Amino acid sequence: MAKAPWFRWGVVLGFALGGFFDGILLHQILQWHHLLSLVPGLDDLRLQVLWDGWFHALMYLVALAGLTGLWRLQRRGAGNWGWPLAGAVLVGFGLWHVVDTLLSHWLLGIHRIRLDSDNPLAWDLLWLALFGIAPLLFGWRLRRGGTGSLPGGVAMLVLAGVASGAGAWALAPPAQAGFATVVFQPGAGPREVFAALDALDARLVWSDRALGVVVVAVAPERRWQFYRHGALLVSGAGVPAGCFNWSRA
Repeated sequence: MAKAPWFRWGVVLGFALGGFFDGILLHQILQWHHLLSLVPGLDDLRLQVLWDGWFHALMYLVALAGLTGLWRLQRRGAGNWGWPLAGAVLVGFGLWHVVDTLLSHWLLGIHRIRLDSDNPLAWDLLWLALFGIAPLLFGWRLRRGGTGSLPGGVAMLVLAGVASGAGAWALAPPAQAGFATVVFQPGAGPREVFAALDALDARLVWSDRALGVVVVAVAPERRWQFYRHGALLVSGAGVPAGCFNWSRA
């Protein structure tokens, strides 16, 4: 059963949901780390949020691949759309956290679960046990369940809704919706930044030393116009939809 196409695509979708879960909870809500927090030479906030954005973009592509594979199987009337498929998704969810812990935390060392902890290893192990090993083992057990109890079309709608909801979470503005974080292109100096602020009637609230990343008070409907003035990323502008919309500088 583990070699069946529907099981593999379920694992792929669960893997993406695991990435979304980490991005939403750890990058956005708790803000315990960035993707590349511990990479030497990448302490520039501009680079950190850019890589967080690429991470979310990758998770969108992985989720799309999983949903597309399952949709094609459903069109052919194939697949097991009950508890075994839920088990496959849980296996993928747990697999994400196992891979992330082994690769990102311990082998590459690009980040840890909680950087401000006196014992980061304890947090890594706790996260691995709760969200990696436990769902992986439970999902592996569910895969042995009986035949599907849901029609394929209904199951696809449920899975698409879960994946879309997770991916679209960052479209909802955070509580501090009156402020926007703007990342400008490399090479943009104070003259370009202040010209953009003047053009959009925006008030500077905070900036890094190089004025590469700024937090501004600006009307929501004018945020997207920063892209006309040399911005690479603008939170709360609809695009990108990911960790960056929730960044606190």
